[in-house]
Amino acid sequence: MKNNAASRSRRGSPSPAAAPPSTEQSSSMQKPKSSSSYATIGGGGGVKGTDPDAGGAWPEEPAEIRTGFPAVMKYAILAMICALAFFIRLFAVVRYESVIHEFDPYFNFRTTKFLATEGFLDFLNWFDDRGWYPLGRTIGGTIYPGLMATAASFYWILHALHITINIRNVCVFLAPLFAANTAVASYLLTTEVTKRSSTGLLAAAFTAIVPSYISRSVGGSYDNEGVAIFALIFVFYLWIKSVNTGSMMWACLTALAYFYMVAAWGGYVFIINIIPIYVVVMVVAGRYSSRLYIAYSTFYALGSIMAMQVPFVGFNVVKQAECMASHGVFIGIQGYAVGHYLFSVIDAKVLQRAFLAAAVTLVSGVAAVLVAAQLLGLVQWTGRSLTLLDPTYASK
Repeated sequence: MKNNAASRSRRGSPSPAAAPPSTEQSSSMQKPKSSSSYATIGGGGGVKGTDPDAGGAWPEEPAEIRTGFPAVMKYAILAMICALAFFIRLFAVVRYESVIHEFDPYFNFRTTKFLATEGFLDFLNWFDDRGWYPLGRTIGGTIYPGLMATAASFYWILHALHITINIRNVCVFLAPLFAANTAVASYLLTTEVTKRSSTGLLAAAFTAIVPSYISRSVGGSYDNEGVAIFALIFVFYLWIKSVNTGSMMWACLTALAYFYMVAAWGGYVFIINIIPIYVVVMVVAGRYSSRLYIAYSTFYALGSIMAMQVPFVGFNVVKQAECMASHGVFIGIQGYAVGHYLFSVIDAKVLQRAFLAAAVTLVSGVAAVLVAAQLLGLVQWTGRSLTLLDPTYASK
């Protein structure tokens, strides 16, 4: 009897080998074998990676995973798109030969020819007595020199390589060449945003054949938009790259590209307003991060200083109304960064009341200063911005 009871008790009592697994063991048993445990972004075909808001970065994966076809095919398609963007703009050259079309392009050609032969310093100090006749004009202080400097640089480089080419041909083919560069910039921007190279190729193809862009970059149409559209898209690509990485290097490159945009076209005011709007939206949506702070602070400081070096712009970067938003956002993000730090070391309730009062005071003060400056005539809106707000402005 005792032996039977002992055997029953042994069968009923759990043995050490049958003990339930510990929490660490169960988690290790449930852990997948693959070492990459990221969350998939954007569905089954997306790129795997850590959360960028947590300070991580998107790890690179083979091109076959992102696009469904090899990298060689991807770059071959991109090269064909660039060739299409270039050759589709040469119909004017085939039909009318290599000539400069319209009035503004011909003036740009005259100034570029002077720059290529006389040098940059003489170009900035050149008084053109044939422009704005009979008054004349000082070229350095009345034009955006980016287009002329780009064409002259190509001319000097080609001659340094002992490739003889006429400056007129450089001017004629510059816009189609930069149209191909714009297709590449569109590819880079879309790929950086969507993390899909196939989407980037589609964006590049649309950029290559969109009629409104073709009309401003056809061969012989030697105008500012021929290089400025490339600079516009490339600035946005570098900006997204700097925000995604939080790198001061990418932010500095963004400021450098913005400087080229300022030197090339007056449409730089769109950049200096869209980027601050993006920063405000990210902060309001609760997506503030140190990467955003580094990107905008570096871009604003360097970009504003370099933009002032363009003689035609100068201190308009500080004084004109179109740039006021960038100044206000820069001041605001500095205050938000200080508040974000204080919230981590001081009691939240006390700091929240003080921060709210300071924010209301700051916003009200900045708004009052801007309104007073506008009413007193200290800042002025340019005709470009007024036309954007009121399409009938130019007819008044």
